[in-house]
Amino acid sequence: MSKASQLRALIESPRTEFLMEAHDGLSARIAEEAGFAGLWASGLAISASLAVRDSNEASWTQVLDVLEFMSDATRVPILLDGDTGYGNFNNMRRLVRKLEQRGIAGVCIEDKLFPKTNSFIRGEHQELADIGEFCGKITAAKETQADEDFCVVARTEAFIVGMGLAEALARAEAYRVAGADAILMHSKLADCREIDAFMKEWAGRHPVVIVPTKYYSTPTEHFERLGVSTVIWANQSIRAAVTAMQQATRQIANDRHLRNVEGDIASVAELFRLCGADELLEAERRYLPTTGRVVTAIVLAAGQGELGALTTETPKALLTVKGRTILSLLADEFRRVGIHDITVVRGFGREHLNHEGFSYLDNERFVDTRDLYSLNVARQKIEGELVISYGDILIKSYILHDLLADPADISIVVDCEPDSSSSRKRRDLVVTDRPYDRRSDFTASALLSQIIVDLPDREANGEFIGLWKVSPKGAAILRQTLDAMSGRADFAQLTVTDLLNEIVKSQPISVRFVRGGWIDIDSLDDLQKAGAF
Repeated sequence: MSKASQLRALIESPRTEFLMEAHDGLSARIAEEAGFAGLWASGLAISASLAVRDSNEASWTQVLDVLEFMSDATRVPILLDGDTGYGNFNNMRRLVRKLEQRGIAGVCIEDKLFPKTNSFIRGEHQELADIGEFCGKITAAKETQADEDFCVVARTEAFIVGMGLAEALARAEAYRVAGADAILMHSKLADCREIDAFMKEWAGRHPVVIVPTKYYSTPTEHFERLGVSTVIWANQSIRAAVTAMQQATRQIANDRHLRNVEGDIASVAELFRLCGADELLEAERRYLPTTGRVVTAIVLAAGQGELGALTTETPKALLTVKGRTILSLLADEFRRVGIHDITVVRGFGREHLNHEGFSYLDNERFVDTRDLYSLNVARQKIEGELVISYGDILIKSYILHDLLADPADISIVVDCEPDSSSSRKRRDLVVTDRPYDRRSDFTASALLSQIIVDLPDREANGEFIGLWKVSPKGAAILRQTLDAMSGRADFAQLTVTDLLNEIVKSQPISVRFVRGGWIDIDSLDDLQKAGAF
């Protein structure tokens, strides 16, 4: 079906249908993904997104530019809030031609004078168009359309200006006879008694569209009983965006950093997804001889953990925080920065560890080995650019962004302000060539000297959080070191920190400092804190 045919099917549906406001390509795609079968290109919302008044201050050609992006971004039909048609019958004819060229399914025009003023701004003082002139505009639109299913919705403001039911009925009937495909009956009351009265007298003679912005508390079931054809949610998307932007920008302005907002806003990866970045990557694979940056990940999750009854049968990586497993939350942060190829090394309770979206390798000796043995199980995955993580930590995605920005061949993440009150049995404290200096560039790296378990805090420069990265060259160094260490008699009892201490004897290891933004789930107290994290 064409988009115009889809819109006609919605308007003529025997059940009540719904259109969602959108004001640009992104909001249109989001509304479509949410499940709406049609969109309302709101004049108020488009104007607001351009920071101008809803008084025809944005020209109709500027509105067309926005509509073109909206149409390209979606497959569902769009009904334009066309105000008064931007002029007389001649402007109306040209508007319809230009809308059809852009794949817009229909237009709604209102019986006010050009330039219009929003209905909720002193509506009772606004003047309505002459009925005959407005009917001519409807007829001109219908005789201009090329697609027989293109829809023209006629909106009367009779209730808005206080003319009452009789005038509303008279105008609606005249517009129906002139060829309108539906009537939009508008009301600014906080309840829907005007709509109730109109629907009773109208008696179903033609589809009726409503916009319950003011009478939003009316149950949708009531509209269905009235026989309303289509309900338009007319401005909620732009208003929600305004609230979210105000909250986020105020937080950033007050904090002077991003750490407190990054976990609550859409990731850059989500923006890329909404804008079709994956399609471009696929096209690049087809048409270009080279590919972009690819980073993979290994998560070491073979351990049981010691959280009492919680880990009697369930591996620690599957403990839940607010209904989500630690592993899935960790994977979310990887995916936020574009890491989708994630290998999990399982051990204890592996029959339960079967989330979709991961590759799995099994440490058959999880009972008598430690995390370095698990990493060696994944040796064939150690190639290219790679992030390695413990499976019992939660992190903020900005930590990954910073880690991936480090050009060093091997980089580890170190918290420069470790929690000295931590109840964890093991703390991988770090000595570096220089301490973190908060007055220096935060992104500057130090170099690892040594990792020492339970070093006195005053002698440490921070704590290794269990997250690190290697470049393709670093991966080769890592494989060589694993090969050398795997021949040791005590290899099964060695740890990742032992590996890093061995590498640093011959290769520099970069240290990326953070202050918080992560949590290690090592106790019931940690699990409780994770809920707030």
